[in-house]
Amino acid sequence: MSMELILKYFPDLSEEQRRQFAALYELYAEWNAKINVVSRKDFDQLYLRHVLHSLAIAKVCSFEPGAEILDVGCGGGFPSVPLAILFPEAHFIAADSIRKKITVVEGVVAGLGLKNIEPRCTRVEQIPNHFDYVVSRAVTAMPEFVEWIWHKIRRGQRGTLPNGILYLKGGDLAEELALTGKHWTLYDIASFFEEEFFETKKVVYTRK
Repeated sequence: MSMELILKYFPDLSEEQRRQFAALYELYAEWNAKINVVSRKDFDQLYLRHVLHSLAIAKVCSFEPGAEILDVGCGGGFPSVPLAILFPEAHFIAADSIRKKITVVEGVVAGLGLKNIEPRCTRVEQIPNHFDYVVSRAVTAMPEFVEWIWHKIRRGQRGTLPNGILYLKGGDLAEELALTGKHWTLYDIASFFEEEFFETKKVVYTRK
């Protein structure tokens, strides 16, 4: 599983985007050998389980030039690094409170020459900025997550959906989402990508 998987679903990439997506494997392999952010058993599935999974958000919402996006608990840079490659005119902050994870993101971003993503080692509560969208991948229970970031999202629309939260999550979510008091739309990733890995995975969205 490699670049072909990305091109299967995103055939219109520029040469620069193709170069950057192709470079991800070596960069993550190099950094993962020093600081383990992607599990060893998972690593050969990097493009499927991490890169393409991150890009499911792009099948739900395209970000406009100038849109500002926060990735909360970015880990090794997912979903923000693949999204920053895909949307070079949007601006991303990749935030995680664990320094070694941000070290990896900094190394990957530098290796790719990505100018539109800023890795920050911080707790999300300490970020003063406001954003058009908040993205994340299963960092905590939704009620807690919404409490952390709701006031950081500005109203408006800087993409194909109104500003809000785009969250990657799997399994049965009804009860957890109900506890947030928000109205959520669930998008089955399996309707975008045919690989078995995505069968139970979703992008969940709520607007500000």
